[in-house]
Amino acid sequence: MSLTINIYYSGKNGGAKKFAEEMISSGTVEKIRKEEGNEKYEYFFSMYDPETVLLIDKWKNKEALNLHHKSEMMKKIAELRDKYGLHMKVEKYAEI
Repeated sequence: MSLTINIYYSGKNGGAKKFAEEMISSGTVEKIRKEEGNEKYEYFFSMYDPETVLLIDKWKNKEALNLHHKSEMMKKIAELRDKYGLHMKVEKYAEI
């Protein structure tokens, strides 16, 4: 049963977009996509709120997501989130 996580990163002065760009340019996104059980890791930009970026993060199961949360990439994500002063809103969906 796959899990889909929508994470809305919001900030000021283009911080959310800069965060997503640095996640990609640093190679962190590619590392996450190669993790066992990752099915999707993709950023989207809102037409209505230029200060918010949506990450759609999909995992094969809860175990794969839990392993990701313990990975070295989580430290990098937290560092960049702090660097750009971002706030998060998280939604989690499970396939039936």
